[in-house]
Amino acid sequence: MKLFPVGLFDRVANQLGFLSILPAPIVRVFGSLLLKVKVLDDDAYNALSALFAERNKDVSMAFLKMLSKWILSARNASKQGKKVILVPFNFPVEAIHAFDKAVPLTSEVLSTLGVIGLKGQGEQYWDMAMALGLPDHLCSANTVELGSILSGEDFKPDAIISSAPGGCDVNSKIHEFVSNYLGIPQFFLQKPPDDSGKGFKLYTIYMHKLIKQLEEFIGEKMSEEKLKRVMEKANRCTELYYELWDLHKAVPCPVPNLFSLLLYGVRFTMWGTDEGIEALKTMVKVAKNRLQEKAYPAEKEVARCIWCYTSYYFDLAGLFNWMEEQGYTHLGDGLDLCFPKIVDTSSMDSMIEGLALSAWNMPMTRQVGAESMSGSWTEDVIYAATELNADCVIYCGHHSCKQTWSVVSILRNELQKRTGIPLLVLQGDSWIKRMTPISVLQKEVDEFIKNVVLRKKVVGKRKIRRSKKEV
Repeated sequence: MKLFPVGLFDRVANQLGFLSILPAPIVRVFGSLLLKVKVLDDDAYNALSALFAERNKDVSMAFLKMLSKWILSARNASKQGKKVILVPFNFPVEAIHAFDKAVPLTSEVLSTLGVIGLKGQGEQYWDMAMALGLPDHLCSANTVELGSILSGEDFKPDAIISSAPGGCDVNSKIHEFVSNYLGIPQFFLQKPPDDSGKGFKLYTIYMHKLIKQLEEFIGEKMSEEKLKRVMEKANRCTELYYELWDLHKAVPCPVPNLFSLLLYGVRFTMWGTDEGIEALKTMVKVAKNRLQEKAYPAEKEVARCIWCYTSYYFDLAGLFNWMEEQGYTHLGDGLDLCFPKIVDTSSMDSMIEGLALSAWNMPMTRQVGAESMSGSWTEDVIYAATELNADCVIYCGHHSCKQTWSVVSILRNELQKRTGIPLLVLQGDSWIKRMTPISVLQKEVDEFIKNVVLRKKVVGKRKIRRSKKEV
């Protein structure tokens, strides 16, 4: 362990490693104390104030404990004779957890942790990537961490899995570049542009092939018994996912806004593990208690909002907590729309088919990588908006995703035509604050809700009253 590391992975691992050796009550008090004495820079203070807000504190503790296990397992892997497999957000990590000699590491989660917890918010690593001549339309979600790896001063994975071709092209290209530049082996899982049964059958064949390649690289045959244990835990995670989904339906919503981020944080790191189950159980428990107590941060729930793509992560307090304090519920975003299924654990083939289905349904693969990008994205957003009784939908306008920018007008038109729900289009970078400050984004969200959403609600009520009077 380096005392003064410069790479993103090592810096984040040191932070989480320090937290992991402290008892939970000490971490809770320590976090609250740091907020009171205000010794932190503004960026770290904003992140900590979101995580350690009273309504988020218990879940944040379970989540940080889970992340500590995840990242320290990767840091200690070589000493234990294990391989570290770098995966993108849309690959089911339970496939790697099923190996005894491998651990998964997710590039987008590392970038997000750097943006949340490090001084400078990881922007120096983005600049490193740009200094190599990489184009600035790459996605900061992965380029922040991969820029750190490319610097030569950071942790280097043993292999990379690319499962984003078609679903996220910039993700695919930056991982491919890192693989070629540093000589890291890369394995592919590519979704066919065919959403029929034939397409899924082909995708399942690709998953079988990938597992065989991983077995050869890791030097371990995937055990049916170990895979079954992991998939049973993944099934428990799925059950908790849908419990949380149903809790979002209550009005006012008892689920704290920040849980949206923490939910897919579990999905992308420790799904299918005891630590992942514990984090999700804590989320459900807190939400159920808040439902019973009718707890809500603001005086009333003013608007129920779904973010149809990503959220903003460079200021957790400035987005998630700020929205709650205005009475604006964050019902989740596009990364929550993975709709996991219970996997049949009766045989090796059924479990691998279940892994293929999980990968098929991962966010962005499911929507952007679909046979019809606009059609699949629209159907999922409309389903979520109607199921969760949303008043509006917000598109973050993340600058690098040209694919969603190309069809967001179709989504807005279909949403308005079929549900009457308005959509706000913002412009910003979800991970880099220097593109659009949080104060500007807050102002646009606030004006949209007050001038469009609430007026629409009032007009709707007037129409209902008039129709009753006429009858």
